[in-house]
Amino acid sequence: MSFICRGQTAATRLNAVARNMDTYSRQRAMICLSAAHRNEAMPLPSPDKTYPPKIVKIVDEISTLNLLEVADLNSLLKQRLNISDAPVMMAGGGMPAAAPPKEEEEEEAAAPAAVQTNFAVKIKAFDAAKKVAVIKAVKGVMEGMNLVQAKKFVEGVPAILKEDLAKDEAEKMKETLVAAGAEIEIE
Repeated sequence: MSFICRGQTAATRLNAVARNMDTYSRQRAMICLSAAHRNEAMPLPSPDKTYPPKIVKIVDEISTLNLLEVADLNSLLKQRLNISDAPVMMAGGGMPAAAPPKEEEEEEAAAPAAVQTNFAVKIKAFDAAKKVAVIKAVKGVMEGMNLVQAKKFVEGVPAILKEDLAKDEAEKMKETLVAAGAEIEIE
């Protein structure tokens, strides 16, 4: 090997060492003396990537939107591109998430808005001549209510007697109270 002085540059040292090596050893030496192995910064790819004007225009317009408009844009893009909200599995088969069938969406839209399952029984009024009978009927249909509580309740009519009832229970309660002389409304 040649004698290498301290004042020589890395390239000069590389050339001096490389003259006495075979091709494989020469390549290894060049790699070892490269910038990455001497703690020097490697040049980064240029961050000045040029984008088409169409893309730049779209990004400029999107960046001016407020949060509500961005949410609307998101939902419109999902609808237009037929993207579902279901999470896509990252590991596995590589198949994209299937779009929800449109038939089911149409059926849901055609279905009634809501079917009421819980009802409330409301006493609207009562016949003054049958006040005692209404008080007894209220006491009978309400568990844990004594006569004094039933009297105060009847005197405070209109009021809801009981809530969160099934349809048939509400109908039975209505029949009992109507027979006693009260005007009942099921809500």
